[in-house]
Amino acid sequence: MEKKRVPCEVYSRVVGYIRPVSQWNEGKQEEFAERHLFSGPSSKCEDRQ
Repeated sequence: MEKKRVPCEVYSRVVGYIRPVSQWNEGKQEEFAERHLFSGPSSKCEDRQ
């Protein structure tokens, strides 16, 4: 079975707007490539009465 490859567009937020990364300027694309993903503990809002 032959597999077909299709380009995938990546979207991310920069300056408040979600845009395709390919349309960012060169500097922002470099910043995006250097980002580190992490996950932290989730927090819950509770009533403090």
